[in-house]
Amino acid sequence: MKRSVIAILALVAFVALALLGGAAWAAKTKSGEVKDEFAIDNTKAFGKLTKAPVQFHHTKHNVDYKIACAKCHHVFKDHKNTWKEGDKVAKCAECHKTPIQNDGEMLSLKNAFHKDCQTCHKEQKKGPTKCDECHPKAK
Repeated sequence: MKRSVIAILALVAFVALALLGGAAWAAKTKSGEVKDEFAIDNTKAFGKLTKAPVQFHHTKHNVDYKIACAKCHHVFKDHKNTWKEGDKVAKCAECHKTPIQNDGEMLSLKNAFHKDCQTCHKEQKKGPTKCDECHPKAK
């Protein structure tokens, strides 16, 4: 009897974790803890969204595709990325401000995301490169 109760509880726990998926997990990195899946959503900078935010999968990019942390995370000094693993990870919007920012040195938040993500996807010949492949229509 006791074994069957333990087996049932283990099965329930397994099913619950499977239903939650990767979104419930967080990975520990040298720079801190990061959720595996999260929405890239900054309505404060973007204004009213016409398309849904992008769902980003950190583990898929970093672990499965072996993309180095400094490919996305950066701090530029003298036109060089000085960010290294273990450094603080700032939110992109801390430096890449409003959608109209374009002083020749700093891309707007929207342009920074598009440049990084689309360029990488095109170079790797993997991943979405068209609007609706990343951004389903907002409901």
